[in-house]
Amino acid sequence: MAEHHHVISHVSTDPEYAVTPPGAGHEHTDANVWLIAKFGLWLVISAVIIHVGMGFLFGLFVQQREEPEHAFPLAVGQELRLPATPRLQRFPENELYDFRQREEQTLHQYGWIDRQAGRVQIPIEDAMRLTVERGLLPARASQPATTETPGLVPADASSGRTMERRRQ
Repeated sequence: MAEHHHVISHVSTDPEYAVTPPGAGHEHTDANVWLIAKFGLWLVISAVIIHVGMGFLFGLFVQQREEPEHAFPLAVGQELRLPATPRLQRFPENELYDFRQREEQTLHQYGWIDRQAGRVQIPIEDAMRLTVERGLLPARASQPATTETPGLVPADASSGRTMERRRQ
């Protein structure tokens, strides 16, 4: 009986990979193990160098942190001098409170502005009442009542004095 060997052809883009050479223990297309080992070795060596460098850097930072710092590096050995004026406020909240108290007093009491010129200050409520009573504020002439026209709205820049047509 004749033995039939079925030859199965291997379809490949490169014909050199179609047949494994005789005596090959592995395919010649496998990865290069020595190259991978060299890469791993260099990776470990560089990781050790980086970690040692980071350790020295961290130690340097700790040492700098523990050294005393001078408030004014340029004034070491000199007496403490105040900076030139104007200086920052030491207690701005208190100063603002005091300022507002003085302003409230000024707004709500009588006092002299200029005695020789006869100018006085009066409380703000009295000043507003007198201004209205004497009619010292300029008034705008009253406009006749306009009938509402659909599509007309007050113009933005006119404070309602003029009307403009807008699309609905």
